[in-house]
Amino acid sequence: MKKIITLLFVATLLVTGSRQAIALEPEQTTDKPFVELFENVVPATMTDNVFKLVGTDFMLITSGTEADFNTMTAGWGGWGILFNTPTTWCMLRANRYTLEYIRNTKTYTFTFFEDEYKDQLFHFGQASGRNSDKMKTHRLTAVTTPLGNIAYKEASLIIECELVELTTVQPGDFYTEEGKAFVAGGYEEAKDYHKLVFGKITNVWRKK
Repeated sequence: MKKIITLLFVATLLVTGSRQAIALEPEQTTDKPFVELFENVVPATMTDNVFKLVGTDFMLITSGTEADFNTMTAGWGGWGILFNTPTTWCMLRANRYTLEYIRNTKTYTFTFFEDEYKDQLFHFGQASGRNSDKMKTHRLTAVTTPLGNIAYKEASLIIECELVELTTVQPGDFYTEEGKAFVAGGYEEAKDYHKLVFGKITNVWRKK
């Protein structure tokens, strides 16, 4: 009987200990510097499914400085080659607050996350940072990259971008009624048409 009790006690300690380790893991992760969390990846070696990452998983777009930045959720965008250079693109409504930061700093990041952070991606899409405290009420950990851009330590993939082109779309640019109606609807809210944003990829970082 004593042996059984002893074994149960040891088992309880092991289980409790493992739970504590798991609970502390996120905190330990956020304490690590950027270079210990991420490794630099050559853009040409990326094999990620962009249709899943952007179209299904969504992403965060962040621009600004360590002292002042803003983040938004996005589900439209991708990357490829433009002017013989690895380049990202996204389509943003003209009144997006993050777009103001992109115009000012000429830099921004795309960040992608595992499913456990899905609620945080939706959090950044629920309100504008212009008139809310959304940048103070999330559980992600902002981090500055070696280039000075803002991303998040919990990200599984970070793409740093340097603005190269910002184009205004027009309803006449679209050959489907859906496209025409979409940009017309965006104009009604923002009093300006959507912007196509193209950025040269300056770095790709993957979680170690």
